[in-house]
Formats: sequence, structure tokens, C-alpha cells
Amino acid sequence: MTAIPPEHRRLLAAYRMPPEWARHVGCFLAWPHNRDTWPDKFDVIPPIYAEMVAKIVRFDNVRLGVTDEKQINQVRETFFDAARRTAKDTPGTLRPIDIFHLPTNDAWVRDYGPIFVNRLASAATSGPNQIALDWRFNSWGEKYGAFDLDDVVPQKLGLRYGFKVIEPGIVLEGGSIDVNGAGSLLTTESCLLNPNRNPSLSRADIEDYLRTYLGVTNVLWLGDGIAGDDTDGHIDDLARFVAANTIVTVVEDDPADVNYAVLRDNLERLRAMRDQDGRPFKIETLSMPPAVIHDGARLPASYANFYIANGAVLMPTFNAPTDAVASRTLQRLFPNRRVVGVPSTDLVWGLGSVHCLSQQHPAA
Repeated sequence: MTAIPPEHRRLLAAYRMPPEWARHVGCFLAWPHNRDTWPDKFDVIPPIYAEMVAKIVRFDNVRLGVTDEKQINQVRETFFDAARRTAKDTPGTLRPIDIFHLPTNDAWVRDYGPIFVNRLASAATSGPNQIALDWRFNSWGEKYGAFDLDDVVPQKLGLRYGFKVIEPGIVLEGGSIDVNGAGSLLTTESCLLNPNRNPSLSRADIEDYLRTYLGVTNVLWLGDGIAGDDTDGHIDDLARFVAANTIVTVVEDDPADVNYAVLRDNLERLRAMRDQDGRPFKIETLSMPPAVIHDGARLPASYANFYIANGAVLMPTFNAPTDAVASRTLQRLFPNRRVVGVPSTDLVWGLGSVHCLSQQHPAA
């Protein structure tokens, strides 16, 4: 494992990762094609995914990569069919969508796509207004098949859209971190300290990388993830910043549920945390949906896996009474955005949902 290059330390000192609620110039997506990701259920996934795209594109410009170049016209037709179906439930003008050829191994662009940092307004040094970080991707600790195509996606997107790309040189997935844009970052011990990612790095080493490349000063650690999460505990299924001083976290109300103790521990940690200026956070809670089981397996269904678009919050729904409760909570936390549900009972059979399938490109 190579050390952080001195030139990266000098350059990145003037940059910071913006929060997800900052204005976007686009949203990156990758059309699903890997049938092994949704075994025995794949045929229902493209129409559901198209519905998600059709809802996002009413708020963000969409950049949608398609692995099979011959499928682009079919994807476009499926998208427009979904746009017509969702027009009543999600009104608004369709924003630009760029559908293009981009080979991938899978659709989880949150984890292998570029993560952007913006030049601080106070920076005295010169440099581009924005830099994209191309972290290494190893399929969540080499759990699945090939990941070579996913691992080079940031470089290909940089060439297509004209942004500068830097490689930090270690494994990191986008779903494993969340920032408040003011210097604090949330993550989990179970993921970032897992030896299947960066076995030669200590906690202090990893914090050094996060501080150097993402411009944060305050790294906050939760413990473990929810049952069924094959990412070893991504933060985007657990707790999310919804404002610089506010974190919303999922809780399980049933003491007999496998997630109860894990989520209580995370809640206690959050209540003891302080922000980059030493102040306590305001902690809000979201109840977990009822257990989603498929083929005998507990799936990582969580309302925390929402995507914050320019004028909306795209929230996973699970055909449960708790959907409405979660929607009201998020609407209260995002009063200037519309909360839009995305049916995710089938999507989560692939072990992820709305946030896992999307990656924002913030404005510089």
C-alpha cells in the first residue's frame, strides 16, 4: 500500500466534499444488466429501475450508462414508458437525460462511481474548481465476480464529461461514507476497518486518507450494519446527514429483531458525538420497515437509503404502513424538497436500493 503522495496533500488541502443536498449538475446511473444480482427476479427489475430514473430526472439531469450498446434504444423506450406512467404521481418537466454506452459489471454506481470534492472559496491556491476521486473498488471485499469494468468508471466518466480525476490508491465505496459539508464525516467500523478492503491500513491511516482527500476534520465511527447488508455495514443504510448539524438514523422498535441491538448501539454513539466545532448533533430517528424476506434471506431494507436530489428526496418504499411514517419524517426534515417514493421491495433483493444505485455530481 503506497503512502499519500505529498503533491496530493498539498493540492487537496484546498478542497472538500460537499454534502448531498448541495446543488447537483447531474446524477450518474448505470442500467441494471447483471442477472446474478437479482436471481430469479431480474425480469421485474428494469421497469422498476426505469420508474426510479423517471422520478429522478424530474429533479436532476441524469447521466445513464448502458453496458450493451445495442440496448440503448430499448432502454430509452423503457425510460419514456416509465416517465409517462409516473407523470401523474411525480409531476414536473423531464430534465435532460444522457443515455450512453458505458460497460459495467453491475449497477451499484454509488460505490464505484466518482466522488467529487470542490475547491474551498477561502482557498488561496490555484487549481480546478472541482476534482473527482477515483477510489479503488474491489466488489465489497471481492465477494462477487469480476469488478474490472466498475473500477474504471470514474476515469471513463471524467473523459466524457471533462472533469479532473485523481486516484487516492485505496479501496473505498461511496455508500460507506456520508458528510455534512462542514468538516464531519460518518462511517462504520465494520466496513472501513474490515481487512477485506485495506488490510495494511490502521484506523489512523484510514482517517488520514479521509481527511486528506475529502477535506474533513472530524471522522465519526458507528459500529455494525444491518442484517443482510453484504457491504459489511454501509453508512447509507444506517445514518445520514440531513443538515450540517442534524443526523437521521434508523432504529428498530422490536427488541426481538436481529437489528435491535446494533441500531441501539449506533443511536447511543450518535447521541454522544460532536461536530467539527465540538457541538452535539441533533439526532432524528426513522423506524425500520418490517423485515423483508426473500427466498429465506433477510434483506437490507432501510429507509436511510434515500437519495437527495435537487428538489426532492427519493425514498425507498416497501409496501408497508411504515412507508408513510418515514415519508412524513423525511418531509419534515426536508421541508423545501418533495419526498418521492420508489418501490424497493424487489430492488432490495439485489441487496441495495435508491441511494446505492445513484451517485450525484455536485455543482462546482
